Amino acid sequence: MFDIEYKGGNTVLITTKKATLVIDPKLSIVGLKDIVIKDAVEIATEARFATNGQDAKLLIEGPGEYGVADFDIKGVPAQRHLDAEGQPLLSTMYRIEVGDVRIGVIGNIYEKLSEDQLEELGLLDILIIPVGGNGYTLDATGAISLVSKIDPKVVIPVHYDDKALKYEVPQGELAQFTTELGAPVETVAKYKVKSPASIPATLTVVELTRS
Repeated sequence: MFDIEYKGGNTVLITTKKATLVIDPKLSIVGLKDIVIKDAVEIATEARFATNGQDAKLLIEGPGEYGVADFDIKGVPAQRHLDAEGQPLLSTMYRIEVGDVRIGVIGNIYEKLSEDQLEELGLLDILIIPVGGNGYTLDATGAISLVSKIDPKVVIPVHYDDKALKYEVPQGELAQFTTELGAPVETVAKYKVKSPASIPATLTVVELTRS
């Protein structure tokens, strides 16, 4: 049905037999090469994480509803972790539907979401969420709080300490999040979802090895 791969930072690839979706493709912001895939759908949780690739099928970097290739996408505005309350909402969370599977993508946001924001995200099977903290993004505690509110079946943590990456601020260890969450952890190079029935029935952390 589809595969999910982790490239570092907030960058994730979701690939079906017919199409590829790239989340936050500008990896040069953490010292790696930007992800450029011809005819990919590119979505950015913030404008600065977009590459605006000329060969992309569609570029999305804000709220709205989009149907493209194998993906139905909804963008929901959110406050960045770096911004004060009342400032313009410069981050976008996404709900991505691939067939009957619903994936949530949470960027570097402030952890307190409103009931309206949670309702717009809706029921999610898989949640991709940063956990590195240090005032830049969600830390382990903030991420766990959101996991409990959203109640997905699978959590894929991103944006945590990695010696190969050059983060703007140091990021916390992944182990802090997984230990505090206390859910089973499955470590794989790619997360392969063959059908909705293949998704675990109870909360599971999928740790994706950076490729």
